[in-house]
Amino acid sequence: MSPGAASELRADPYKVWLSEIMLQQTTVATVTGYFGDFVARWPDVEALAAAPLDDVLHAWQGLGYYARARNLHKCAQVVAVEHGGRFPDTEAELLTLPGIGPYTAAAIAAIAFGRSATPIDGNIERIVARLYQIETPLPGAKPEIKAQAEALTPKNRAGDFAQALMDLGATLCRPKRPACDVCPLAKGCAAGKAGTAEAYPRRKPKAARPDRFGVVYWLTRADGAVMVRRRPESGLLGGMMEFPSTPWEGASPSDADVAGHAPLAADWRALPGEVTHVFTHFRLVLRVVTARAPTEKAGGNAQWCRPADFGDLALPTVMKKIARHAMDQARVAGEVG
Repeated sequence: MSPGAASELRADPYKVWLSEIMLQQTTVATVTGYFGDFVARWPDVEALAAAPLDDVLHAWQGLGYYARARNLHKCAQVVAVEHGGRFPDTEAELLTLPGIGPYTAAAIAAIAFGRSATPIDGNIERIVARLYQIETPLPGAKPEIKAQAEALTPKNRAGDFAQALMDLGATLCRPKRPACDVCPLAKGCAAGKAGTAEAYPRRKPKAARPDRFGVVYWLTRADGAVMVRRRPESGLLGGMMEFPSTPWEGASPSDADVAGHAPLAADWRALPGEVTHVFTHFRLVLRVVTARAPTEKAGGNAQWCRPADFGDLALPTVMKKIARHAMDQARVAGEVG
């Protein structure tokens, strides 16, 4: 670290990194409680690196985008093992770490190490687009916004400057009803002067969110335990626990598909109703079929878990919905108390 960077050290790099990863695609109000819990449980990067992945995934429940949690854990291990528990202090080095992209690298470099770096989040993107009345719709406008933002970034106290812009975007330069009358940048804001601030940044019309369909298998054994399994590490909800299901595809599974993907041959019957869950890029519609297991052997990566212990599993929200639906239907049918 250069002497200049050292003199401008602003915050614990671990906490800056953790907060920035949590804040990706999540609001400050949502993150606040999670951040406090994480820091209390894992106060430094070595502690997080030593934690079992299941514990991290379980603590992450509710923040969504679980690939972030897996990369968070991987990154902590790399920093602990390959960097002696100290985060690199340059954007280039930070970019080599799992789960750290250009924005997060710039944010850590600027805020934690005082580097002249330009993190561009949604707030800064919106401010710059309005200041210069950039007509190109996002995401095509990103290079122009980045160039203009970098031109604004001071050589000294870049972290303070970035955080000031983030706060400005969160409090005054809001997406809707921006407070242009009290904005300190109003005199130099092209869109503000034109009275068109809400129109920026320009965006392309959103594509319709497609539907995907699947069937989930609610398989119970005599003592009431339910079969669960771990999803593959890569892909959507990677590494999380789930109730077995068919693939989630663009058409509802046929009877043959339902039989072919069943975890065990059993007398499957359909439960009334559906469970829907909205992901960023698609809406998922799931039907549930249930059966009593003919054997207590789970097989493969499956295991049995009593409903009372579901809270100990890293179950994503969509699977919690499935559990509530299946248990509610069982109560209606008089199968549980």
